[in-house]
Amino acid sequence: MIFDNKVLACVDQSHFANHVTDYAAWAALRMDAPLELLHSIERHPELSDGADHSGAIGMNSQEVLLTELVSQDEQRSKAAREQGRLFLLRLRERAAAAGVALIDTRQRHGRLQETLIAQEPSVQLFVLGRRGESAEVTQRDLGRNVEQVVRALHKPILTVTEDFKKPERFMIAFDGGIVTRHGVQMVAGSRLFKGLPVHVLMSGKPSGDAVKQLDWAQGVLAAAGYDVTPHLLPGDTERVIAKTVTAHGIDMLIMGAYAHSSLRGWLFGSKTSELLRSAKLPTLLLR
Repeated sequence: MIFDNKVLACVDQSHFANHVTDYAAWAALRMDAPLELLHSIERHPELSDGADHSGAIGMNSQEVLLTELVSQDEQRSKAAREQGRLFLLRLRERAAAAGVALIDTRQRHGRLQETLIAQEPSVQLFVLGRRGESAEVTQRDLGRNVEQVVRALHKPILTVTEDFKKPERFMIAFDGGIVTRHGVQMVAGSRLFKGLPVHVLMSGKPSGDAVKQLDWAQGVLAAAGYDVTPHLLPGDTERVIAKTVTAHGIDMLIMGAYAHSSLRGWLFGSKTSELLRSAKLPTLLLR
C-alpha cells in the first residue's frame, strides 16, 4: 500500500520501538491519518564471521574467498529481512490494537536519512525515537540518527522518549519568528492537538514587540477553539522551558529548529542536546 499524508514511524529492533509505535498510533488516530512503520536496515561492511582469511593465498583463492564472502553477506541479509518482517508484524498488531485502521509496514536497505528524504513528500508527520538500537549496548542517551534526520527533513518531527503517556496538555516554545509562527498556524489548523489546553511560552531576552507577538499567537489559537495560557518569562531559554514544563504538567513540547531567532543556536547546540538527553518530554520539532 502507498499512503499519502501519512504518519511515518521510524522503528528499529529495540524496546524503544514500542514507544515510537504508541506515539505514532496516537498521532495517526488524532489526525485521522494512515500510519506507516518503517524499518531501515543499514548494511555494515565491517560485520564478518570473524574468520582469519589472511592465509588464503593459494590458486584461485581470491575468487573462492569472494564467493564465500558474498554468500555470507546474502545469508545475513536474508536473515535480517526475515527478522525485520516479524518485528514489523508485531508492531503492526500493536498499532492495530490501539485503534489504527490503515497501517502499512516497510523495510528499506540503506541509510535512514536518505530513506526518509525519499519518503518526505507523502508524509505529514515523522515520529522518531531519541534513543534506538545502539543504546541497548552502548547506553548512548541520544540516538546517533536524531540530529542528522532533523537537519535533513522539512516536515514536523515528533521525537519521543520512553514510556508512552497520552498527552493531555502541550506547550509551544514561541519566539515570534517565522518557524514558530508557522507552528502556531499549523497547530490551529491541525487535528493533532484539538481539544487539548495549550501553553504558549516566550522566553529569552526581552524584546519590544514580545507582548504583541504573544497576543497574536494567543489570538490565532483561541480563534481555532483552544484554551490558551500565555507566558512571557525572560531568562535562559532552556531553564525557563524546563521550569514551565514541570510547573504546569506539560506532556508535549513544540519548538522550532534552526530558525533565525534566539533559538537558532540553541537547538542541537550544547544546551538542546543536554535537554533532549535528559528530558522525558516528547518534543515536536518544526522546520
